[in-house]
This record gives sequence, structure tokens and C-alpha cells, in this order.
Amino acid sequence: MRLIPVALALFWGLNWPAVKIILSIFPPFTLRVLGLGSGALLLLLLAGAKRLPLLPPRSAWPGILVGGVLAVAVFNLAVAWAQLSTSTSRAAVLTFTMPMMSAVLAWLVLGERLDRRRGLALLLGACGVAVLAWPVLHAVFAERDIAAAKGLIFPLVAAFGWAAGTVYLKRWPVAGNRIVVTAWQLVVGASCALAGVLIAGESFPTQGWTASVAGALSFHIILGTAVAYWLWFVLSERVSATVAALTTLMVPVVGVLGAMALVGDRPGAADWWGFAFVLAGAGMIVLNLGQRRG
Repeated sequence: MRLIPVALALFWGLNWPAVKIILSIFPPFTLRVLGLGSGALLLLLLAGAKRLPLLPPRSAWPGILVGGVLAVAVFNLAVAWAQLSTSTSRAAVLTFTMPMMSAVLAWLVLGERLDRRRGLALLLGACGVAVLAWPVLHAVFAERDIAAAKGLIFPLVAAFGWAAGTVYLKRWPVAGNRIVVTAWQLVVGASCALAGVLIAGESFPTQGWTASVAGALSFHIILGTAVAYWLWFVLSERVSATVAALTTLMVPVVGVLGAMALVGDRPGAADWWGFAFVLAGAGMIVLNLGQRRG
């Protein structure tokens, strides 16, 4: 049991450089159809092995659709485009502005109080984003490089989708077994990605395959998606909320280190300051969440 948080941080954290490797030959929509669809299939097989009903109750479908679009489709597709637009380490850390966005949305939608700790966390997160965004803003306004803005916009869109989906599901909880519900949310995400494949005219890559691409794809489908979600269910059911929440805080740290080791990312001094501000802000939010729920 003690190894599950470590395994989750490794699987989700290393999934960042794995996706970067896969994107060297895979179009983004095609990758998400394969990854999310395969993850959903494996979760449904797990549910079948546990003799769980494979269809959630009718009342659960609105939440499955909204959660699937926001927290799965928007998040995963924006992350894929983010990694095509900027370094993996920067994309990973910018995406973890999600706890700060969740705090603001929870204040607006759920009426949760924005206390001093959350206010400081939001300030730290904003400082981190400003540091990381400065090279992008300089490129956009000083060098007229509009394409550089994608490296900032896509990670923040991913974070907002994840945060909005989380707050929605907290405001309107979804009935049914979590394994089955999550599997169908992955199906929704895969369906959105499939629509993107058809609109963009993408195709499954037949060239450029290497051992590293095949290994990264296998890791992404089996460990980064299906097993990681299953471990998350086990962890959230058996340990305190603090331990489960801290697991997510370890993910971008592993993601940055994994990107340095596996895809050659070399963050500069300003990047490290930005990483520190964002992770400090996220840490304050997550630790406060654990203290309230643990």
C-alpha cells in the first residue's frame, strides 16, 4: 500500500515525457483516441472482472458527459497540443496551475471561502505563471511570434478544463461505481478525439516507429492511463485524503525530472523559479485540502 503513491507519481509523472516521445510520430487526436479508448477498455475489463454493472445509472450520464468533455477531452487534447508547442517540463508545471484555478472556481461556483492560505497560493501561482510566461510574451509582442503563445495558452486551457470538470463533479456528483464512471468518461474523451481525427483528416502512423516510441506508447496506455487510474481508485478508497492529494503534487516534479532524463529538456534558471512558485502555490492548496478532508 505504501508503494501506491510512489507508483502513481511515477506513472503519471513519466507519462509526460512518454507522450512527448509518442507525439514524434503520432498526430495529437490519433494519440488520444488510442490512449483514452484503450484505457477505457481496460477499465471496463477490470469492472467486468469485479462483476460490476458496466452501464452506470441513467442519472449519471449528464455528469459523465460534462466531466468527460472538460476533465478528459479538453484536458488531454490541450496537453497534447501543449507538448507540441513548448517543453514538456514547462507544460507539466503550467498545467499544475489547476489547484489554483479550482480554488477560484470553487469560490465562485460552490461558495467556498477564499481564505488567506488560498489567496497566497493564488499569488504564488500567478507569479510562477508570469515567470514562465515572460519568454512567451516577449516573443509574441517583441518578436511578433504569435505561434509562441500556444506554449502558454494550451497548458492553461488544460488546467482550466481539469479544474472546471472537477468543480462541476463536486457540485453535481455522479452516481455509480467510480471505475465504471471513469471508464465512460474516458469513452467520452476518446469520442471527442475521434471527431477531431475525422475533421483534421489524421491517420494512424505507419512510419517512424522505433523501440522508444513503442515502449512509450505501451507505457502510456497500460501504466499511464489504465493502471494509474486503477491505482488511484485503490488509494482514494484506502488512505486519507491528504496522502491521495499529495500524490498529485509529486506528478509535475517527476514529470520535470523525467523530461530532463528522457527527452532532453534543460530548464533555465528562470524556469526553475517559475516551477518553484507554481509548485509552492499548488502545495498550499493541496495541503489545505488534505487538512480539511483528512
